[in-house]
Amino acid sequence: MGYRSLFAPGCFKDRNIIVTGGGSGIGRCTAHELAALGAHVVLVGRKADKLEAVAAELREDGGECSLEVLDIRNEDGVKETVARIVAARGRIHGLVNNAGGQFPSPLAAISKKGFDAVVSTNLTGGFLMAREVYLQSMSSHGGAIVNMLADCWGGMPGMGHSGAARAGMMNLTETAAVEWAASGVRVNAVAPGWVTSSGMDSYQDEGVKALIPLLKKEVPLQRLATESEVSAAIVFLLTDAAAFITGSCIKIDGGASCNTKIFPLEESSASKPYEGFHRAQAPRILSGEKK
Repeated sequence: MGYRSLFAPGCFKDRNIIVTGGGSGIGRCTAHELAALGAHVVLVGRKADKLEAVAAELREDGGECSLEVLDIRNEDGVKETVARIVAARGRIHGLVNNAGGQFPSPLAAISKKGFDAVVSTNLTGGFLMAREVYLQSMSSHGGAIVNMLADCWGGMPGMGHSGAARAGMMNLTETAAVEWAASGVRVNAVAPGWVTSSGMDSYQDEGVKALIPLLKKEVPLQRLATESEVSAAIVFLLTDAAAFITGSCIKIDGGASCNTKIFPLEESSASKPYEGFHRAQAPRILSGEKK
């Protein structure tokens, strides 16, 4: 069984699309869907073993891919990596700026080093990737960029460093959409809420781990997102069907960003998840498996 995408087979045939953070979670899922639709996917990430594992999956499923080990916070490394991709593939049609990371902490306990690290990963690194892809390919050929945000609307208590970076990425998305439009480049964003991905298993704080199974109670649709629901939004923004959409953000949060906390939410199982990813792996913290 392959990826159960709702998009037309072959709609990305002969297109080269970079996916940063492609070694796990949403990046891994998105890479699978894009490859299943005919794209040559360039997996980018810091850990070679994770990238190689996903590359092996893609090839086993009949997809085309290559990989680049890169810390997107390294400006020279980003320039050199994008240059290698252009030299090897000729043109970059799409960029999924997915790489990111953060740690839970109240603002008063975040050091400058910690704040800088999160902003560098979630904002500056994405800027560097977008800038170099634009300068080295899309400024001449056009293309589509999708940036990764989060449910940061109205504040992000406990994750203030990430919220600041994600809000900055929204403004960067809007600015790039205007500045690069004349080159035929579209720049959009997605803002996932809580997603049942492997990223949930990265949190070590016992308080956070205890909170994760309760998160769905704060979502109007009374569940968490699947990775494939996030991937579907990303893929749509990369397709020709989104040719007149730029500077926009799709919220993928089950209505959580609309919840004022005043309106009582009813328990419900009416919302059924879209399970398109045939290799999806439930996070251990939600499956009851212990580390």
